[in-house]
Amino acid sequence: MPRLTKLSRSVADRVVLVTGAASGMGRATAHLLADEGAKVGIVDRSGDALEAVADEIREAGGTVHPVVADVTDPAAPAAAVAEVRGTLGPLDGLVNNAGVSIHLPFEDPGFAEAWTTTIAVNLTAQTLFARAALPDLVRNGDGRIVNIASTEGLGATSGIAPYTASKHGVIGLTRSLAVEYGKTGVTVNCICPGPIRTGMTARIPDADKEVFARRRTALRRYGDPEEVAQMTVSLLLPAASFTTGAVLVVDGGLTVRNA
Repeated sequence: MPRLTKLSRSVADRVVLVTGAASGMGRATAHLLADEGAKVGIVDRSGDALEAVADEIREAGGTVHPVVADVTDPAAPAAAVAEVRGTLGPLDGLVNNAGVSIHLPFEDPGFAEAWTTTIAVNLTAQTLFARAALPDLVRNGDGRIVNIASTEGLGATSGIAPYTASKHGVIGLTRSLAVEYGKTGVTVNCICPGPIRTGMTARIPDADKEVFARRRTALRRYGDPEEVAQMTVSLLLPAASFTTGAVLVVDGGLTVRNA
């Protein structure tokens, strides 16, 4: 019996590059993409951890190519995209996930260095990866970019000004690229995760996590990386063809709960 719908909900055989893929949400996204049949390029500066993720994907029958790179190197994004293209084929999707958070008071002597590093990883690298990937993404009129921001891009928390500023920047970048490249058929969207159990939040004691989640989120818990990955992959689907410039919160209801 023929299908009644026209749009594909499959990423099988599509080539997607994921940055910051050695752990947390990036790892979960790479795993999910591979499980769904995509060919996945994974990028991280942590070589051993990245190779471990690649081994996990291969053992599960997936197709993956790891690229060890420091995204703060301005030449790294173009080189990584070229390597993935040469091994797996032209990109159909890009997930800008690599990120860093440095907790430092605004007046701290080390603030300038923290600012430079955070902006380089969280915002400049996303821009450079998008620039490198766009020639591939526009070729069929169905390329996908998903930028990972944070609920910090919608508000602010004391002591992490570089992180907060960078995530506001990611939202602005997403909207700008969505407008500029809409005519090509490429979609550019942004996900704002809330409290997720990742390496970035590992320093927070579990008891404090529980108190925060019960007090601030509608679901009364922290999220798992795969719960963010599921939404990320949804925006990479060919069927997600009329969604662009969107800022999607995956935060357990943190941003809607008043009390």
